Amino acid sequence: MKRTIAIVAGGDSSEYQVSLRSAEGLTSFMDHERYDLWTVVLHGTDWHVNLPDGGTAPIDRNDFGFDFDGRHICFDYAYITIHGTPGENGLLESYFELIRLPYSTCSPLISAMTFNKFVLNQYLRGFGVRVAESLTLRKGSTITDDDIIERIGLPCFIKPTCGGSSFGTTKVKTREQIQPAIAEALKEADEVMVEAFMEGTEITCGCYKTRKNSVVFPITEVVSEDEFFDYDAKYNGRVAEITPARIPEETAERVRELTSAIYDILPCRGIIRIDYIITEGGKLNLLEINTTPGMTATSFIPQQVRAAGLDIKDVLTDIIEDSFFS
Repeated sequence: MKRTIAIVAGGDSSEYQVSLRSAEGLTSFMDHERYDLWTVVLHGTDWHVNLPDGGTAPIDRNDFGFDFDGRHICFDYAYITIHGTPGENGLLESYFELIRLPYSTCSPLISAMTFNKFVLNQYLRGFGVRVAESLTLRKGSTITDDDIIERIGLPCFIKPTCGGSSFGTTKVKTREQIQPAIAEALKEADEVMVEAFMEGTEITCGCYKTRKNSVVFPITEVVSEDEFFDYDAKYNGRVAEITPARIPEETAERVRELTSAIYDILPCRGIIRIDYIITEGGKLNLLEINTTPGMTATSFIPQQVRAAGLDIKDVLTDIIEDSFFS
């Protein structure tokens, strides 16, 4: 019998629409002969499943099931593709743990940790991973421009501590830009991170592991036309994405080894994507870890899967079936 799969999208962040596009991508990628696929959309307290006739049905939060065609349908597995809360920060993962529903992403603790860039950086620094100097600022507290300049320097990035880097992120070059950038970041989250600027080559590397396979994908070089890899660069084509990256093989091998090591240190589950900056001397610096990476046809992970000579349908099947491995 087919397994019944929920592709869980939406969420409460500014990347709501991006998440819906990832759900469309996943629906097109997955094995329709093997799985019965449904898209479940969460937004605030509205949890519903999209029906074949264009309508919707409410999700029963007791079991994450729904009523359709005279029967109650329960899912065997949830593939989470929410970018932001509640699917990327451990909240939804905790709910699925409580109702014993297998899901695609990291555990609640690791999802929460990777979602908070400052916490993640400080944790991995203890394992010898290079990260930029940074500080964190919570809503209601204040910091002077002089303190930021003295401790972090200019230019720097000011961004929401929790969330992606598409919204609320500013590259700050002058003293006058500091406080407006903090205010902008606080529109997206209650905590702000001020991070030192690092000059270098930006790359990103995907990875997934199951009981049968350990796969690190080819590396993508990210060359943005804008000041940094912001929303416009990501989703409006203002970026060159080069896979495999134009870096020496020795450097590429170190990136692959570090990506695999971080996956195990945390440990992660499902597909993740780690962003780095390669600075002078070939130094690898962690930027962030994405535990629910974009899955549209043009997103990094599908690009890297193709570059690896793999079929994304097989990759997703491997991840799903790993939850039922005995």
